[in-house]
Amino acid sequence: MGKFEHYYTKEPQSKLKVREVTLKLKNGHEYNFKAASGVYSFKRIDKATRILLDHMSVHGKSVLDLGCGYGAIGITIKKEHPEMQVYMSDINKRAVEFAKINAKDNNVEIDIRWGDVYEPWEGMKFDMIVINPPIAAGKKVWMKMIEEAPEHLHDGGTLQVVAFHNKGGKRIKKFMEEIFGNVEDIWKEGGVRIYKSVWKR
Repeated sequence: MGKFEHYYTKEPQSKLKVREVTLKLKNGHEYNFKAASGVYSFKRIDKATRILLDHMSVHGKSVLDLGCGYGAIGITIKKEHPEMQVYMSDINKRAVEFAKINAKDNNVEIDIRWGDVYEPWEGMKFDMIVINPPIAAGKKVWMKMIEEAPEHLHDGGTLQVVAFHNKGGKRIKKFMEEIFGNVEDIWKEGGVRIYKSVWKR
């Protein structure tokens, strides 16, 4: 599987440390999560995640948070949009474990699975797929996340990806255009952009 950054690994070997992190949305809502060492964004909720949650385009009935980490994105979507069916997965076992803990702590019912990219979701389709991609894991990983997204989207479904435009985001946007035939920036803030592609059969 190549040598990935520690958080893109099946079973992190780092000593487990846990800390509480708080997400503050622009609407004033606050959510608390237990963050674990060896899982992305351990020290605080990262800027890109906050921007995605404040400005993504929410539609349809189902959303997949792919590469969910300890669950901040998927859990917040479920809290803000209780009518949505939310699904989350990650390759990192510790991430999945803490996503389940955080879902329980936040009193939400979410289907959370362990596995690489779309493996846990074979044969399933969603209205939205949202990704804060693990850029450090290398381009093969995020390219696979984008390339296989259409197989898991309903007609008119969207892939929404957040990234720092000058730290890999430009390439992500270009690849989304190649795969989907369309892409737009739906938000720009402090070097971060949210890219959205619509799947049309």
